[in-house]
Amino acid sequence: MSEATDKYPLLAGIATPADLRQLPASELPELARQLREFLIHTVSTRGGHFAAGLGTVELTIALHYIYDTPFDRLVWDVGHQAYPHKVLTGRRDRLHTIKQDGGLAPFPTCAESEYDTFGVGHSSTSISAALGMAVAAARAGEARRVVAIIGDGAMTAGMAFEALNHAGSLPADLLVILNDNDMSISENVGALSNQFARALSGRVYAHLRESGKKVLRPMPAVWELARRSEEHLKGMVLPGTLFEELGFNYIGPLDGHDVKALVSTLRNIRKLRGPQFLHVVTRKGKGYPPAEADPIKWHGPGPFDPASGTIFKEKSSGPSYSQIFGQWLCEMATADPRIIGITPAMREGSGLVEFSRRFPERYFDVAIAEQHAVTFAAGLAIAGLKPVVAIYSTFLQRAYDQLIHDVALQNLPVVFAVDRAGLVGSDGATHQGSYDLSFVRCIPNTVIMAPADENECRQMLYTASTLDGPAIVRYPRGSGPGVALASEMSALPVGKAQLRREGKSGLALLAFGALVAPAAAIAEAFDATLVNMRFVKPLDEELILTVAARHRALVTIEENAVLGGAGSAVLELLAAEGLSLPVLQLGIPDRFIAHGSREGCLAAAGLDAAGLRASIERWWGLQSRERLRSAGAV
Repeated sequence: MSEATDKYPLLAGIATPADLRQLPASELPELARQLREFLIHTVSTRGGHFAAGLGTVELTIALHYIYDTPFDRLVWDVGHQAYPHKVLTGRRDRLHTIKQDGGLAPFPTCAESEYDTFGVGHSSTSISAALGMAVAAARAGEARRVVAIIGDGAMTAGMAFEALNHAGSLPADLLVILNDNDMSISENVGALSNQFARALSGRVYAHLRESGKKVLRPMPAVWELARRSEEHLKGMVLPGTLFEELGFNYIGPLDGHDVKALVSTLRNIRKLRGPQFLHVVTRKGKGYPPAEADPIKWHGPGPFDPASGTIFKEKSSGPSYSQIFGQWLCEMATADPRIIGITPAMREGSGLVEFSRRFPERYFDVAIAEQHAVTFAAGLAIAGLKPVVAIYSTFLQRAYDQLIHDVALQNLPVVFAVDRAGLVGSDGATHQGSYDLSFVRCIPNTVIMAPADENECRQMLYTASTLDGPAIVRYPRGSGPGVALASEMSALPVGKAQLRREGKSGLALLAFGALVAPAAAIAEAFDATLVNMRFVKPLDEELILTVAARHRALVTIEENAVLGGAGSAVLELLAAEGLSLPVLQLGIPDRFIAHGSREGCLAAAGLDAAGLRASIERWWGLQSRERLRSAGAV
């Protein structure tokens, strides 16, 4: 008998949701217990997203129990909460591989399973996507039900409310479930409110409500009185008036850990027509006391000991770039009261914990609202303050319009500390910071810097703070090569690169950012010239042209998409000057890089030390043979 069958007998018998639907409802609480224990045990071995998934165990079971998945569509938002969904949809035995090289994807992805109906990673997309599916089903005459499950954090983004506003104006059969998991279950979420939720989702209430609309609408004054009375009644015991105003039938709040109540309510809702909104309250980390007590710490832990709750720390060669940024911001805020720190819901990841504690009145977490974060910073800047926006590269994409129109067009001095630039590893394609150089360097008034090491990162952040316009410092996830920080901060000359090595082979390497370190070893091996470019915009045109005049070939190296990236900027300069010499551009290729370790992602892109060396060696060999051929022809 296998361990799974022995320890989790009910769970082991479920290969697909169809198997789940064969169980009597009385066994679902025990299934929930086994599924939760399985998640705790499995995630503890390798790490992964944890607290959010523990909070959705009962909800996931109830959804697959009532809805005919995959014909009926479940659209998950903030994919951290979808681990139980993966387990119940045929991926139980591979869950231990999640986020690993070649393993399960960290978030729902259509290529992995037919039960993953929409690829997610960035938040607040579920309602828009689910509405599209519901409209498509109606046009095709299919009796398909569509459900969007959105976490409360994702409800802070404007896109979610744009979708709600649209959906509420349509007759589409859509259920939006708010997984409200940012609070403890309060007293009014218990037997009484569960009963109320079941009543609001029942046929009798729905029939009376719709019949009342038909009777009273011809009498506007009476209809308005009835509508306001209903809202007042609900408003006394429910937080649903807003969603009713948007056109939804609000139901809840419901205890999200009472699987029987969930099943009963969802069974009723499945029969209702039009836009429905179910509010369930869950607890992050449910069933594992350490995660319940500190859901932020247990959001995405590494391997841990389930018995003691001890998370095993990874060995670190030094402070991470995020920590370097956090320390710098605290230093700057101490010296300058105009410094303001802003983050779109990434305090821990961006290194802002200490700043938020020391300068709470100057720290703003705007929630998952990247567009607002950037324009908020613009407003602060135009009023004379010095805002610093700490944002991941992948999330800066979501505020592109604001970056152009609200910051750059007005040439406002906003500092963007762009974290996780380049390949991030285990969070995969949705989170790789592959494109920021390409989409930012075309924007006028911007200065873009890419540090080669920890000290350079600190100096560049300081440089950015001294400029009169928008400045971007982009740095990778994790630690740098181990360069000590200088005792003093000084501004770097804008647009000036650093010649690190002069070679004699006729080959020059122009390296940007974190890949300067592996490029240094390659330069030694090929006796090549090495330039630490430092600035992507403005380029050090004088040095590039000097190097081009003295060398037979150039190689540009960057941890960004090759298309439109820093190497492209070098080629544009050479073309503008009428220079023609061989140039090899090395960067992230024109494809999405899947999840895995950061080292594995770099290797997949050919940007690890071995991959860079192999590419340069092969290309430089071709150039050498071409030169010999040309010499022979002469």
